[in-house]
Amino acid sequence: MRDPTKSSAAICVLLLALGGAAACNRGSGEEVVGLITKTDTNPFFVQMRKGAQDAAKAQGVELQSFAGKQDGDNEAQVQAIENLMSFGAKGFLITPNDSKAIVPSIDKAHEQKMLVIALDTPVDPPDAADATFATDNYQAGKLIGQWAKAKFEKDGKQAKIAMLDLNANQVSVDVKRDQGFLDGFGIQVGDSNKIGDENDPRIAGHDVTDGAEDGGRTAMENLLQKDPTINLVYTINEPAAAGAYQALKSAGRDKDTVIVSIDGGCPGVDNVSKGVIGATSMQFPLKMAQLGIDAIAAYAKDGTKPQVTPGKDFFDTGTQLITDDPQAGVEAKDSAWGKQNCWG
Repeated sequence: MRDPTKSSAAICVLLLALGGAAACNRGSGEEVVGLITKTDTNPFFVQMRKGAQDAAKAQGVELQSFAGKQDGDNEAQVQAIENLMSFGAKGFLITPNDSKAIVPSIDKAHEQKMLVIALDTPVDPPDAADATFATDNYQAGKLIGQWAKAKFEKDGKQAKIAMLDLNANQVSVDVKRDQGFLDGFGIQVGDSNKIGDENDPRIAGHDVTDGAEDGGRTAMENLLQKDPTINLVYTINEPAAAGAYQALKSAGRDKDTVIVSIDGGCPGVDNVSKGVIGATSMQFPLKMAQLGIDAIAAYAKDGTKPQVTPGKDFFDTGTQLITDDPQAGVEAKDSAWGKQNCWG
């Protein structure tokens, strides 16, 4: 018969070699739950980890946290699932770096009766996870589109729109935010699962940012060269918005161009208060993680699985429009409220 102490030690040595040091810090005897984020540096995921830690403490479960080395790092997330399986975790939360490629590992976790909850980004297909806890990204985009539409109509201006998206992969969060914004602004979308097939003359063009400030600056520069009359900029997130603003400022266009975005991070809300961003849709990553841990704890206790929000195929953790320039018919909170509820 194998010595379980030696076996556990051997697994721990292996996990250390594979970068899973966190999983070796065990010994509490509590049920194990996992959190696997895309990276461990993005403030959005830092806030998720805080929410998960708080919920795990309240539920009396042991949290093991893992992350990819950078966006797109599927291999590290696969190894994290293997680590959690080795310790008999009851389930885990994951923001997938590759929504399709991670599914075989999720299938293996299900063979061990683990509950798997996707956070923020659904897996592909979505039902490969037991549930998805996320912002309604289409609604988040739609809110800033409705706000921009109301503002331009009130000001009597014709929009010329720059679309600053994420990357060429057209992942779900990217597509839904982009298409939601266009819908909210009153532009007829083509295939709602595809970016860039619209033919509305108000769209000056699309470019990609990788969700980063440098990418936002470069994308904005590219589109201004294509059409210097751009006066409305949609951005996938607030770092991209900050970069777009720098490009507009350099071109002398920052005073007559409106930027809208999505995230609700504290730097982004601060940019709303400064007038850099006209409006942003706030997400709640701490809430996503807290509710996710609560769901796994309930599953560990009595096998209960989480339910979706009525009318949707996921659990909607909410979104809130933040602006200091409110528009009629579009419910919003100001940046003072945003600063009290932001993350990062």
